[in-house]
Amino acid sequence: MTISSAKNNATPETTQDAFLDGRLTIVQPSSGPRAAIDALFLAAAVPAESGRGHSVLEAGTGTGVASLAICARVKDAAVTGVEIQGELAALARENAALNGFADRCRIVEADVTGGANEIERAGLVRESYDHVAANPPFYTPGRHRLSADPLTARAYSAEPGDLRKWVRFLTTMAAPRASVTMIHRAECLGQILELMAGRFGALAVYPLYPRVGAPAKRILVQGIKGSRAPLQLLPGMVLHETNGDYTQAANEVLRAMAGLTLCQ
Repeated sequence: MTISSAKNNATPETTQDAFLDGRLTIVQPSSGPRAAIDALFLAAAVPAESGRGHSVLEAGTGTGVASLAICARVKDAAVTGVEIQGELAALARENAALNGFADRCRIVEADVTGGANEIERAGLVRESYDHVAANPPFYTPGRHRLSADPLTARAYSAEPGDLRKWVRFLTTMAAPRASVTMIHRAECLGQILELMAGRFGALAVYPLYPRVGAPAKRILVQGIKGSRAPLQLLPGMVLHETNGDYTQAANEVLRAMAGLTLCQ
């Protein structure tokens, strides 16, 4: 969510935008992939806690909004953001430094769909994270109209089978009993649950409704690696009032940096 925006004179192809009611300042492409509220809801749902020294991995970090929002909310979390596009990874590193989190937020340039060799090349340690999270690309070429901007197209497009690779990567990086948290399109829920079956249990589905009476467009899905506990369908959250303003509950996440509780 862009709360305010000002052109960055030193780098005219970017803007500098405020998130979390000004707690974060994010440099991001002015006409490329720009962070939306999905990143903040993903960050809010990751169940890392201050005082525990939790390690968090975010796959597909982009310019780092979700990773940095976790750093802002969880005072001693160590976060690793993985991003395939060098331009976005560079901005994420800049944003980590700009917000004073360079010591707790490491950005790694790697392809999460690349398999074991890519994990080793990037220096990532398997099964070493207390929490893993992702906002995977939503759109499939041929089924959805993609942006003409190459950064945007690559950030938002997924080839058939990519979601399976994302879940495999998250499973590989999650420690035993670690949490996984994902935000995705509601229509993909069946596929997500199928891919997580046998890998993560205690799954919780948290719908995000645009307004009262409207079907959910986004869902948060969370689970625990190796758990056999049953799935829960949670009430979720309504995002907008009838006049279009954010609801109080949504503003608690988007402005007041509140966390969300999914897995019980």
